[in-house]
Amino acid sequence: MHNEELKALFDQQAAGYDQQWAGMAPIRDNLHFLMGSLFSGLPEDARILCVGVGTGVEIGYLAARFPGWRFTAVDPSGAMLEVCRERARRGGFVERCNFHEGYLDTLDSARKHDGATCFLVSQFFLDPSARSAFFGEIAARLKPSGVLASADLAADTASPAYEVLLHAWMTLMSGAGVQPEMLERARAAYARDVAILPAARVGQIIEAAGFASSVVFFQAGLMQGWVSRMP
Repeated sequence: MHNEELKALFDQQAAGYDQQWAGMAPIRDNLHFLMGSLFSGLPEDARILCVGVGTGVEIGYLAARFPGWRFTAVDPSGAMLEVCRERARRGGFVERCNFHEGYLDTLDSARKHDGATCFLVSQFFLDPSARSAFFGEIAARLKPSGVLASADLAADTASPAYEVLLHAWMTLMSGAGVQPEMLERARAAYARDVAILPAARVGQIIEAAGFASSVVFFQAGLMQGWVSRMP
């Protein structure tokens, strides 16, 4: 799926996105809880880059936990970014946010960030070199020793274990209230539009982008998370 197709899809889903995936919130909340611990050593006035921020749930969590932090919210979907902006207004932290509609290549790389988040974004790069270049764009906007928390679907799809995990993941989403048409769309996307790779391979792709290390810190079903640090 090309960038413009993805953008149009998320534009369509923006208004009801959080409600649509509300049943999966326990996984998201656990990811954010662990992310907060990984970021706890950053400066009190840290600036955080949130790539593919969507509706801004992770910014809401971090803004409440770290009241001195500022955020750069990046997303190509204007509709998603507007939901994120409204969340920031309601939460009282909109003045701590800079909203950038577009991709990383249009974001000024001169302003460096202490940390970054990137959740369920890099998996849409089917070509490993393009995926590594994407992480390189993030690395270029981080300070030395900057920290990235990222998460994507990951598994060895050639292993029998993948079918076990995939069935459990689909059952989980169904039980969480995800509509049948969305389940079918997800299943088709996993086979065609999402690069589901073994966790170790994803870590190698991240490190090839300029990060000194990349370590798995989270797993829930098919979703895994990595903490990566700049030299």
